[in-house]
Amino acid sequence: MRAHPGEVAVQRRNGVAHDRGSSRTRPEIPEVAAAFLRAQRMILIGAADDLGRPWASVLTGPAGFATAAGERTIVLRALPGAGDPLHGLFESERDLGLLAIEPHTRRRMRVNGGAVRDGDTLVVRTEQVYANCPKYIQTREPTSAPGTPAVLGHGTALDLRHSDLIAAADTFFIATRAEGYGADVSHRGGNPGFVRVTGPRSLEFPDYPGNTMYMTLGNLELDPAAGLLFPDWERGGTLQLTGRARVEWGAEPVVRFELDAYVDRAGTLPAGWTAPGYHRFNPPA
Repeated sequence: MRAHPGEVAVQRRNGVAHDRGSSRTRPEIPEVAAAFLRAQRMILIGAADDLGRPWASVLTGPAGFATAAGERTIVLRALPGAGDPLHGLFESERDLGLLAIEPHTRRRMRVNGGAVRDGDTLVVRTEQVYANCPKYIQTREPTSAPGTPAVLGHGTALDLRHSDLIAAADTFFIATRAEGYGADVSHRGGNPGFVRVTGPRSLEFPDYPGNTMYMTLGNLELDPAAGLLFPDWERGGTLQLTGRARVEWGAEPVVRFELDAYVDRAGTLPAGWTAPGYHRFNPPA
């Protein structure tokens, strides 16, 4: 697999001598990954809409709704519903990033490839399958089932409730893409306050040290478009943002995000979760 020029540029900027990014991954789904998928009740996906704007979204279902149907195929028995910015976009195949994350065990796996709707399912053709470390994942486990999805609002500027949700967040997800190199969705976590709202259309967050693959920052190096998803664990909803992100490099890289549009939805997650257990490597916010 060819090297991703954005990842290589970021790696060199950070003193990583050899390419450790997406070109080192494999397309096959190992049995341990297939077993992990079958146990999941929540899957994050990321893709760009027809305007090229990335969005992150969440799909939920009973254990077994996500399965491996071959060494390079994943079947999700769920689709982005009405009101989701990704609803209806998979009639033909498009790039997709997928993240299966199990907060209570801090385990996660990522898949990048292409996806297309087949009846009531989303069929994912895998190009990159790999695991990530447990850093910055807060432990929590659902104590209820998701409700009925509904759109609470949409717009181009955050209101006070949105700002409060973001400022208190310990977890969010980010979707990026680069033409010719596919889409990706990744986890970001830290102590509450690690994301700072800097205006009705802007926010910023530090990029904590990770696995030096730099797949998110590598995509941003080539295309600043990004989508963020903030879970509302207490109410069982999600706040989806799309806009542009740029990295300011320093002793600690900071990502500054400018909002283009948001969708505020209820009923997309369980409204009951156990209290979070913060990761011991979370830096002070």
